[in-house]
Amino acid sequence: MNKIVYFHGFASSGASGSVLLLRHYFITDKVLAPDIPLDPAKALPFLKDFCDREQPDLIIGSSMGGMYAQQMRGFFRICVNPAFEMSKMYNVLRVGAFEWTCKRQDGEKKGHITKEIIAHLREMEERQFDGITPDEQILCYGLFGRQDDRVTGGYDIFTKYYPNASWFEGGHRLNDEIMKTAVVPLAKDLLGET
Repeated sequence: MNKIVYFHGFASSGASGSVLLLRHYFITDKVLAPDIPLDPAKALPFLKDFCDREQPDLIIGSSMGGMYAQQMRGFFRICVNPAFEMSKMYNVLRVGAFEWTCKRQDGEKKGHITKEIIAHLREMEERQFDGITPDEQILCYGLFGRQDDRVTGGYDIFTKYYPNASWFEGGHRLNDEIMKTAVVPLAKDLLGET
C-alpha cells in the first residue's frame, strides 16, 4: 500500500472533490489530505512537518497546492496547474473575507485575507525555488492544462527549474477526465503501480 498526500487549492479543503477522485482511483492506497492554513507563514512549516511525519510515497498538489507541493523537497511530487505567483492573482486574492468552497475540519465557514498574508505570499514566492539540486529535479513533475484560464505562466516558470513538464487537454480545476487521463497515469507510474 502506497501513501499519497494531496494538497488542495486556494479556498478549498482536504474534503474537496479531487480527494474523493483520488480515493476512487487509488482504492488500495492511503490518500491523506490536510486542510492547508491560509497564511503561508503557517502553511509551509505545517505541510513540511506533515510530510516529514507521514512520509508519503507521492505528493499531488493542485493550483496553490501545486505551489506548495513543489517545495516539499525529498519526495516525489506532481504539481497540477501550480500557482507559483499567487500574490499576483488579484482577481482571486483580495483583502477581506471569502467563503470556503468545501467543508474544513475546523468547521470554519469563512477565510480572511489580510495584507500580511499577501506579504507573506510574496516573501515565500521569492524563495520557493531555492535549494533545487539535480537529485531534486527528477522528483518533481508538472502537469499543465492547455485551457487553464486561471493560472498563466506556470509552465514557463516550472521548466526553468525542472525537466519533467507536460501538457494535458483541460482547464484549471481537476475533474474526472483530467484525473483519469493525466494525473492518475503519471501517479501510477511514479508509484510503480502500472
